[in-house]
Amino acid sequence: MERDRGGAVGTPTLFLRTLAEYRIPIVSNAFHVSLQKSNNFWVSDGVDSNLPQKCVLKKNYLVQTNPEGAVLNQIQTSGGEGYHTVTDEENLIYADRVMKVINKITEDKIIKNFTKTGDWEPLSIHSSRINGDILVGMIREGEAKVTRYNRTGREIQNIQKDNKGETLYVHPHYITENINGDICTSDIGKHAVVVVDGLGNYRFSYEGNERNISPYGICTDTNGRILVCDYKEAVHRLDQDGNFREKILPKDDIFFPCTICLDDENNLFMGNAITSIVKKYEYLQ
Repeated sequence: MERDRGGAVGTPTLFLRTLAEYRIPIVSNAFHVSLQKSNNFWVSDGVDSNLPQKCVLKKNYLVQTNPEGAVLNQIQTSGGEGYHTVTDEENLIYADRVMKVINKITEDKIIKNFTKTGDWEPLSIHSSRINGDILVGMIREGEAKVTRYNRTGREIQNIQKDNKGETLYVHPHYITENINGDICTSDIGKHAVVVVDGLGNYRFSYEGNERNISPYGICTDTNGRILVCDYKEAVHRLDQDGNFREKILPKDDIFFPCTICLDDENNLFMGNAITSIVKKYEYLQ
């Protein structure tokens, strides 16, 4: 990883070295990636109305592949952005926005109902590495919230407003959890990263460095730093308290970055809205 004073004047930028790239079959792009410890991928595509139509060939596919590109499983879903996650038991859990349910795909490819979300439309989902809870960002007729479920699908927490009664979320389409238990959401409706603690108390919002951010994929590293894709630009790295530290860019550049995640070996994976290629980068802390 090289450091440079790239981007806007005075903006520190880190350039990543590419380690590998994987062309994912069937999907038209890589809007969201969920990694398994076996090094297999779950990748879903999506549609951005701002992109040329030729960039959108198919939609709403969710595909499991190995690093060699062999398709292990595939389903067609209701689509979305950050709507799937892998549990510590290696099961995939995904949100069905139309049916308003959360489904689980077991390792033997059986689809089971995990929980229903009532009249709430589930958008984003994350499996906690701390306790196995499932965090879900949802919307309903102008409202939005984050709900926590336990491993069996029982609802145990709802987060919707701050201690002043103000609405926390508008459209939380990607979600993750930090090492300290903070819940971090990319809210495209607010053009902000919204962070609350594990009890649901509001901590901070990050709206960008030099200009407003269009937040998409989000993850955290082993030091508690927050990495968030700024769609059409770069990845922003923040400290645990939401202070901007630097931008992250691959040496070979990436357009429309929309998903980001780290594996257990500290490799960084990114996907974009233009191609079905997921790239693996060296991530030095």
